[in-house]
Amino acid sequence: MAHAHSDHNEKLLGRAFALIAGFMVVEVIGGLLTNSLTLLADAGHMFLDATALGLSWYSMRLSRREGDERLSYGYHRFQVLAALINGLTLAILVGWILLEAIERLRDPQQMIALPAMAIASVGFVVNLVAFRWLHGAHENANVRSAALHVLGDLLGSVVAITAAVVVYFTGNTAADPILALVVAAILGRGAWRVIRDATHILLEGVPIGIDLAEIREVLASKVPGVIEVHHLHAWALTAEKPLVTLHVNVEPHRDLQETVTRLKSVLLTDFDIDHSTIQVEHGPCPDDTDVASPTPPCLNPAQPASPAFAMQPSIPFRDCVLHGSMNLPFVRKLCLSLCSFPLLFFWGVTQPKWLC
Repeated sequence: MAHAHSDHNEKLLGRAFALIAGFMVVEVIGGLLTNSLTLLADAGHMFLDATALGLSWYSMRLSRREGDERLSYGYHRFQVLAALINGLTLAILVGWILLEAIERLRDPQQMIALPAMAIASVGFVVNLVAFRWLHGAHENANVRSAALHVLGDLLGSVVAITAAVVVYFTGNTAADPILALVVAAILGRGAWRVIRDATHILLEGVPIGIDLAEIREVLASKVPGVIEVHHLHAWALTAEKPLVTLHVNVEPHRDLQETVTRLKSVLLTDFDIDHSTIQVEHGPCPDDTDVASPTPPCLNPAQPASPAFAMQPSIPFRDCVLHGSMNLPFVRKLCLSLCSFPLLFFWGVTQPKWLC
């Protein structure tokens, strides 16, 4: 089912990319012929969005590659990187819209309203079709970020149409930058969400919708013989591919293979987690057990061993330095002595002859 969704999302991105990129050329030609800065700006917006859609489409194709010795999990994270790049370009686009709106408020630009209105209306239909395609696959973070780009195009078309109508009937050119500020506010919120979600995944945060405490409780209650669940960690390759690792303390008489099978079944059915690494334990966890014995004193001639450690094997002086079991005042004296030798040598070489 997940593979079918991935193929469907990939096709949607490819179709949207072809549609947006094709009409971008039309808007560039129309903007040049009508001397409409609004259409040219919207064409630049569509160019950024076409680039984002192409990157998203390519990232999904790349993520279908199988893992190898260098990338054991495959190329799924490339989708997250693409979503982060899309979010960053959206943020840059928001900044550009703000600057352009302020500039146009200061210096209004004239435009040929009627042809610009016609081209912007066709662009609205094109963007509406592309957004409808992508909006149906909103559960994918990469597709969602691409849909936000198309939403920006859709709103850009609305701005262009509204500006053309206002200019055509009233001659007031201030409507274009004012509406552009509204678009910037909407896109800014979307850009923040995309950047936040992608960064959360890259930082290996707990996937949205997964409650670690709930996983512990459900596994302990539904799987017979489970005493405790600990060292539970959850992260995600993509928003749709969560992973967990956990340690489970089970009763001594329980069959380990059967316990692991049931644990994985509960994780899949209750939490939709199909990739998990489980360590089953009888008794104390090896990672939590402190098996270290008291550290005997080092072979320091200036500090004889105490009677309590007289019968224990000694640790070489070098290992004591590396493992931090040496007496700290002695270490400070040793470091001070070693550092003083180069200083004394340098002073002896460079001192004036009359001091000798």
